Amino acid sequence: MTETAATTLHFLPLVPYPVLAVLTAIGLVLVLAAFFRLRRGAIPRGFALTVLLLALLNPSVLTEEREPVSDIATIVVDDSASQTFGRRSERTEQALSHLKSELSGRDGLELRIAHAPADKDGEAGTALFAALDEALADVPSSRRAGAIMLTDGQIHDVPGNEAPDYGPVHGLLTGRRDDMDRRIVVTQAPAYGIVGKNVTVRYRVSDSNTGKDSAGIILRPGTGKPLMRVVPTGEEQTMELPVGNPGQNVFELETGLLPGEITDANNSATIVVNGVRDRLKVLLVSGLPYIGERTWRNILTSDPGVDLIHFTILREPQKLDATPQNELALIPFPFQELFEVKLGEFDLIIFDRYTVNQILPLHYFNNISRYVQDGGALLVASGPEYIGPESIYKTALKSVLPAAPTGEVIERAYRPKLTGIGKRHPVTESLSGESDWGEWIRILPSTVSGGDILMEGLDDQPLLVLSRSGEGRVAQLATDQVWLWSRGVDGGGPYAELIRRLAHWLMKEPELDENALDVRADGFRISLRRRQIGEDQPPVVMERPNGSLEPIKMTGRGDGWASATVNAESPGVYAFENGDLRHLVVVGGINPKELAAVVSTGEKLAPLADRTGGRILWLEDQPRPDIRMIPESEQYGGRNWIALRRNNDFTVTGVSDRAILPTWLSALAILAALAFAWWREGRPG
Repeated sequence: MTETAATTLHFLPLVPYPVLAVLTAIGLVLVLAAFFRLRRGAIPRGFALTVLLLALLNPSVLTEEREPVSDIATIVVDDSASQTFGRRSERTEQALSHLKSELSGRDGLELRIAHAPADKDGEAGTALFAALDEALADVPSSRRAGAIMLTDGQIHDVPGNEAPDYGPVHGLLTGRRDDMDRRIVVTQAPAYGIVGKNVTVRYRVSDSNTGKDSAGIILRPGTGKPLMRVVPTGEEQTMELPVGNPGQNVFELETGLLPGEITDANNSATIVVNGVRDRLKVLLVSGLPYIGERTWRNILTSDPGVDLIHFTILREPQKLDATPQNELALIPFPFQELFEVKLGEFDLIIFDRYTVNQILPLHYFNNISRYVQDGGALLVASGPEYIGPESIYKTALKSVLPAAPTGEVIERAYRPKLTGIGKRHPVTESLSGESDWGEWIRILPSTVSGGDILMEGLDDQPLLVLSRSGEGRVAQLATDQVWLWSRGVDGGGPYAELIRRLAHWLMKEPELDENALDVRADGFRISLRRRQIGEDQPPVVMERPNGSLEPIKMTGRGDGWASATVNAESPGVYAFENGDLRHLVVVGGINPKELAAVVSTGEKLAPLADRTGGRILWLEDQPRPDIRMIPESEQYGGRNWIALRRNNDFTVTGVSDRAILPTWLSALAILAALAFAWWREGRPG
């Protein structure tokens, strides 16, 4: 590219413009005066004024040495995940090779190639214009020849009317017009739900070029059996999903792969609902008035998340005393409503020194046993009544209670202590000050048939036992002396924290589960932690989004936990099974934007292409489009060709400025004009 010269005329006044304006006004007055008084002197005076003003304006010739600069054309290559479908990658490579051979080496054109990398987690989608802006960050708009996008058209950052001047923007589409795809779109899903209740989710199955009017849907909850249904395509559907546990509840909607479908990557959708507990409903039944029942009530009512119903048996039906019936103010025990009609509404039932009597018929204990087996929670605090003929162990609860009474009560001072398992179990592991705990004075020796013994009392007798029965949980305290800690006897102890943890373990709080498997995802790095309560732990098995299984080796840390780290290869839902427990974690984005729509289209890029005069061509029709360079125009393309803008920009390498009238010549011209005017006016008419 050779240098050129450009010459322009401009003025460099010898006096400021205001002074020049005043001189011009005075000169015009003199010229007009001469015109009215001495007509023959008007023209010479006007000529003299013109010469004077021209000399003061100082006309000059400006010469610039200009060096042309090249225009910048940018090819943006879409490297997103959807570009791997079908023959899109192949068409992209062929078109890129053609464009480079056509544009490289053209005089006055510099070619830049920008790659828009794949969005790993799929949340941001395909960002071609971010890559284009980065490539052109150092290029002024006067040098931008245009941009050519090699893409399937699924672009998620197309600018609106505020787009900078890229030059003409063209799209070369790599897909096919008849690409067939089916996808699941979740249109509404709540982020939170109440544990034990359902949430409503709205979704639809969207088809492109499939010709189908219905689809089979499979719902895969985190636990439980999959559910199947057939729904019409293109219509919004609703579904009720149960929130079964606090924290993440992960559900997957899935539909099968159609013959000829471009991908099944978007044939599923993930729904994550964070479960939060409503107010917990607790039923506390005290068998008789005693000093310890206030301790239970005070602890439970102090928790704002607990809704407590407390009954104390003050007077049994068979009890005889002299109180007239019309003076009694006692409420009849609503056994039918509590233990039949509304039993399933309670999260926890506590029997505190309860004894079998004529108030609660024996067959209602069958209901309580089934309640536990079906997932309920039962806590029994035992007093001397537990060993008598009216013990609740003699009822249907025997099948769920882990500790059988030996038939004796020992009343002698002792200090509760943690067992080996108790020191690792989440209910008791961090209870502080074990060596300073106050003494209790009663214990009911028992034989434990199952569960974990967390605390021991006198002569290493079981004091606190936790067990699982069916889907439910049971806790037994072989004493009624917890109230001594609440009164600070002998220094007291952590009674409030112990009871709070017991209640929340019974109600299946994940943080207090002795088999807890904590799974967290940080990007594509999955961290696992598992409690090591016992020596024999079931293996942890990972299920990838594609269904493949892999056992995970957990490494013990010596603090009751084992850990492992897994690097995920792709986004999706990963399942981890630990015995009968199943935990799900979502890696990457939930329902990534990149896979929400994968059918090739020009609709997203078309508005910008129209505004800039660009064109959108399908590579399946024009695999090698003609590339031209034209001056600024309203249209930069046709049926089988696209054009880049020739800007003819330059840089100035040198400047010279030369006055047309030298100073001495200007002075002579002014004197000559004045002399001519004086001579002309001095001649007789």
